[in-house]
Parts: sequence; structure tokens; C-alpha cells
Amino acid sequence: MARTRTDARLLRREMPSAVGLLADAADFAAMRRYASFLFDDHAAYLRQVEGVLRARAAQGAYTAVALFDPPGFAHFCAERELDPDTPASRCRYVAEAAARGPAVPYGGQPMDRLVPQLLDAAARSRSRERAAALLAAAGRCEDCGEHRADAALARSGVLVDRLAEALGPDAQHVVGTVRSAGFPLVAVARSAEPPAAGGPPRLRTPDAEALRLVLAAGIATSGTGGVVARTTRAGAESVRGWRLRDGWLEPLTEKEVYAAYCTDARTGAPLPPEPGVEYRPGVPLLRPEKGCHR
Repeated sequence: MARTRTDARLLRREMPSAVGLLADAADFAAMRRYASFLFDDHAAYLRQVEGVLRARAAQGAYTAVALFDPPGFAHFCAERELDPDTPASRCRYVAEAAARGPAVPYGGQPMDRLVPQLLDAAARSRSRERAAALLAAAGRCEDCGEHRADAALARSGVLVDRLAEALGPDAQHVVGTVRSAGFPLVAVARSAEPPAAGGPPRLRTPDAEALRLVLAAGIATSGTGGVVARTTRAGAESVRGWRLRDGWLEPLTEKEVYAAYCTDARTGAPLPPEPGVEYRPGVPLLRPEKGCHR
């Protein structure tokens, strides 16, 4: 009997799990219309979810946390003719949502860190989807007949490579933001492993592709935005910035980078500079020959 219990515990460690999190109080309230959803306090619900996550982590189990979206859940159930007022339907939705992404692996982080991580991952996923839709609708250039999406993706691919080369092999955290057709798009990229001898610096492949897609959407639709990059070298951090203009990234001055980082994006109020962070101008990026598509 003892061996059977031990085998069961070992087996649970080998079985990945997914948890759907109602991160927003409004989404939590929307789920309360289902009689089988027995939680009535969002804060208590978050504490209970955190307890489950910690218990699984203590057993050595892997858990992916996905954002539970009530409208998406209702649509999911309607498509599959499922009763939404059952735990089984919620479990099935969470399993498929975690498989499709975005999902955040639980590694012991507290809930006040996990929730922003999950919301950021969801925002980046929506950005990729919206950027792809904008590119698909971009049409052809009236002058040369070339697909605007193809031209923009080619241009943004060169742009991402030259940005990585300009930043160098040190640890990077690159954020691209674009506002196109009234929609905010965001992509986050990090540096890859140190390049092989003689090889150029690169950003991680999935991250670089997301950044390429978002910048391409901005290029194809004449959107506004830019890129900021944090570089860590020997424990010191520096920040550089560029603005998207005329299909390319133009370097910001040191004052512009400082102003961008030390201003609250929502209120416009000044923010204190981060201790130990140096604000530096962007590096000029060699631009390819300008075509009629930009």
C-alpha cells in the first residue's frame, strides 16, 4: 500500500497541469452568474488559487497559468454545445486556453507578480493577432503593386537584425510599441545566448519574430511608436530609445529617452529617474535604400 501511494505521488509530479485565473475583478464578477461557480470574493479567490499553485510546486509539479476570459469561455461553450454552468466545461476551456497560449509557468512568484505577468503575456498575444490582421488587410502599393505586408515584413526583419547588432551581445530587454489604426501593439524581446565567435548578436527567435511583426504592422500602416532597449553590462544598466518614422527607427536623444522613461504614460506626470540607470541616446541604424513602399 505504501508503494502504491508513493507511485501515485510520483505520477502526479509527471503530470503537467493548467490553472485558469480570473485576474480581473470584473471578470470574476461575470463568472458569478453561474450557479456552479461557488466563489464570492475575488481577493479570497486569488489567495486560494495561490495556495493551490504553491501546493503543486511543493510536489515538484509543473503548472501553467492561463488567463480565464469569460466572454471567450461563453463563446467556447456555444461553439461546442457545452453547458457553461459546469466545472467540467470550465476545466476543458482552461486546458485548451493554456495549450493555445498565452500561459505563464508558475515558479513560486507571488500573486502580485503573477497577475501582471499574465496580463502582459495576454496583451502581447493580442498584439500579435492584431498586427497579423493589419498586415493581411494592408493591400498592395499603388505605385509598384507590391504587397505592403511583404515589403513591411522584409523591412522590419532588417530593422530587428540591425537593432540587435547595434545593441551588442550584452543582456538586452527590448520593448517595441506601435499605435496603428487606433490599436496599441506591443512586443517584448530579449537577447539570445552569446553568439558564436564572429557571429552577430541576435534576439531570441520567438521574441524577435513578435517584434518584427509589430514593427511591420506599424510600417505598413504608417503607425506611430518606437523601441526602447535596456542593456545590462557588468551590473550597470543603460536605456536607449528610437522612434518609428517613415518606415525606419530614428534614434532619440538622451533628453528624449529620459523624458520617455520619466513621464507617467497615463497621466503625463513626471516620475523620478530609476537609481543606477543611465539614459543614453539611441544608436543610428544603417537604413537600406528607400523604396516606394517606404
